[in-house]
Amino acid sequence: MGINVFDFRLAGYAYLLEKFALAGMPNWHSSSVSTTGTHYSKIQDGFVEEVFRTQYWPGEKVGDHLEFALKYDGVNLGLLTQIFEKVSQDDLTEYIKSKPTGKYARRIWFFYEFLTGKQLPVDDLTSGNYVDALEAKDYYTVQNGEKSSRHRIVNNLLGPKSFCPVVRRTEKLAKLDSSDLRKKCEDIVTKYSPELLRRVLSYLYNKETKSSFEIEHIKPNTSRTEKFITSLELAEKEDFCEKERLIELQNRIVDPRFKDSDYRVSQNYLGQTVAYQKEIIHFICPKSDDLQSLMAGLIDSHKRMKAGNVSPVIHVATIAYGFVFLHPFEDGNGRIHRFLIHNILSLQEMVPRGLMFPVSAVILKNPADYDASLEAFSRPLLQLIDYRLDEMGQMTVENDTACWYQYMDMTAQSEALYEFVTKTIEEELVEELTFLANYDNTKKAIQDIIDMPDRLIDLFIQLCLQNNGSLSARKRSTHFDFLTDEELSAMEQAVKDGYNRPA
Repeated sequence: MGINVFDFRLAGYAYLLEKFALAGMPNWHSSSVSTTGTHYSKIQDGFVEEVFRTQYWPGEKVGDHLEFALKYDGVNLGLLTQIFEKVSQDDLTEYIKSKPTGKYARRIWFFYEFLTGKQLPVDDLTSGNYVDALEAKDYYTVQNGEKSSRHRIVNNLLGPKSFCPVVRRTEKLAKLDSSDLRKKCEDIVTKYSPELLRRVLSYLYNKETKSSFEIEHIKPNTSRTEKFITSLELAEKEDFCEKERLIELQNRIVDPRFKDSDYRVSQNYLGQTVAYQKEIIHFICPKSDDLQSLMAGLIDSHKRMKAGNVSPVIHVATIAYGFVFLHPFEDGNGRIHRFLIHNILSLQEMVPRGLMFPVSAVILKNPADYDASLEAFSRPLLQLIDYRLDEMGQMTVENDTACWYQYMDMTAQSEALYEFVTKTIEEELVEELTFLANYDNTKKAIQDIIDMPDRLIDLFIQLCLQNNGSLSARKRSTHFDFLTDEELSAMEQAVKDGYNRPA
């Protein structure tokens, strides 16, 4: 069904952005009101365009459109920050005083003072029930948030003013049950012996390290690999989301020539050179001048969610993705981003002690999904940044951009991480445990045929698995010419039986 552009008027955020000639990150929901009585809704790529019936028209006042926005378009702190910079304090004060006990008026009042740091000439409320800043049925929130007696509002936001992500409770995330994911993991590991779990943990540390570097097309030397593994081993014991620990971690995992002693002081961006002095820009990091405040906010947000009983997957997504979007170091940001996934999942007791999730291996197998989770933020952000590149490739960002990094909607990233964690538990972890258990059974069967050194048994199994369960004539003559035909046949059958390969 088609709609004529003249048949409706913008409402909510869309009205306010047009009124004040503002640009912003696209909101998940945009509203307009029909002049002909038609109700219409279109959903595409996770964005909802909704046309309301005529009776929903809020009028021409800014306060009424702010209320409409909170009611139907949701809470978008980045857009509210932009709008509050333009709106008249007198208009806002008049609106709030006209509805002194209204929950949306109180929320707008609270958000204005929280985001701008300015106080409106409105008397403190002295009575009435407290309402949450965010509806817990629609958003992930901290429990037992602090009370603002001035507004009679409970601040249940995920972070402070300097870094406050928002995650909506979408249909996909409604399936997220952290206790259920942990139980699935525990049900899997109880099928295996403690000795095998100890061995698989060592293997998973190696695999996770290799995968995390491979995502960035890096081949680390033995020293850097061992340092990353050592860090992963500490991930379940210590909280790394502190400035000093993050710098220490960066120093441990990058080439010694690129160690940082503090957050970066230059403008950073991710791009691709396609010709001489021609770059395709994929992502622009926040200005270095904004970085100290943003990173302090991210760390405070981490502590707030840790204490506030937020779902571990949501906690991890907002901090780990938040870190990589802030890109505080010259090198190592992606690896630290993926390291923080392990660190926070362990701290939140999502991962049974003595185990780890090979999340990077799953990311490596699903690169399009991982790229999409990054581009959900990076792509629209590019449209909002004015920048120039000099002939040396040095970038200068010319407009204020801090609020887009401060107030990210991280719903898409949370959904992506939920998928990665689920696949890690249900597929990758099962696959690795099964493979190792099959190896033990196969090794024992081979030892019953011939008592060979472990090194040769490992090689035999590896070569057979690479060749559909059989040893090629060339590999036999090179490595196993001492075997009789009967021994070889029996050993090949042991591999096929152990790994369910067809005979």
